Amino acid sequence: MPIPHRVVIAVFPDVDLLDVTGPAEVFALANRETGGRAGYEVRLAAPEAGPVVTSAGVRLLADLAFAEVGAAVDTLLVPGAVDLQPDGPVARVDNTVVEWVKATAPHARRIASVCVGAHLLAAAGLLDGRRATTHWSTAAQLAAEHPQVRVDADPIFVRSGRVWTGAGISTCMDLTLALVAEDHGEEMALAVARQLVVYLKRQGGQSQFSVPLSRTPAARRDIDELCVFITEHLDDDLSATALAGRMCLSERHFARIFRQETGTSPAAYVEAARVESARRLLEATDQPLEQIAATVGMGSVETLHRAFRKQISTTPAAYRRRFRTAV
Repeated sequence: MPIPHRVVIAVFPDVDLLDVTGPAEVFALANRETGGRAGYEVRLAAPEAGPVVTSAGVRLLADLAFAEVGAAVDTLLVPGAVDLQPDGPVARVDNTVVEWVKATAPHARRIASVCVGAHLLAAAGLLDGRRATTHWSTAAQLAAEHPQVRVDADPIFVRSGRVWTGAGISTCMDLTLALVAEDHGEEMALAVARQLVVYLKRQGGQSQFSVPLSRTPAARRDIDELCVFITEHLDDDLSATALAGRMCLSERHFARIFRQETGTSPAAYVEAARVESARRLLEATDQPLEQIAATVGMGSVETLHRAFRKQISTTPAAYRRRFRTAV
């Protein structure tokens, strides 16, 4: 008989639809991949059983009322909802949900929040003293309202003991794949990822944004064009001296303008772009590390190792073992 993994997902009015259906689909595919041996049983719980209207306008049908859930919970999954304000989205904190989470969490083997669901965990006191993440748009709100939580807005998910927190929207899939990997191993999680046709089963340390998306558009068009040039010519000489020469500026003046427009130094931007390109090659090819280092302009395997340790806290070989996607 499969080991039962009773997953209870909280739902409530205006909950983000994908935060609920994304994890449910991952668990369902794990069951399908194993002929049911994965043992996941997913139930939706709401303040009252019955229809719940999500933020997308799609209705979900809650299996249980909160009062009916009981103590037999393996994984408690808490998604979120936002209210749109003139200054941007604000995470909604429903006291009914918070109190139920606070009462149910002690009985659960593990607790996970999806997107702004982290605000509900924080309000329930489950993130005190822990490192946690949430959607980038509400990270400042989480940090301001809960100074006892170590908010890190960059990773796509964070694990702190039995408590997991996930970043925005689509990263619910990455977090749930990590839960499957914890239960049944990496091979199972990768098999599910292939069924989902996701480009990559990302590790928790990866940023919510790729290098181009991680910065706001520069006010100067020439800096934007230079950033495009960098990503397209990673094996060129991209030293500050060479880039300043390309811009017809002194090195000091160029470095000041680049940081002002991008929020980082030329060297840091180039290194991040090279690491991102190296990740893609590790995921999709069998190229040796020496060739990858040369292709992305790192020069040597030693430099590649240092950059990976610095950027994503792992080695190129370990990254490839975990995230190799090509046949």
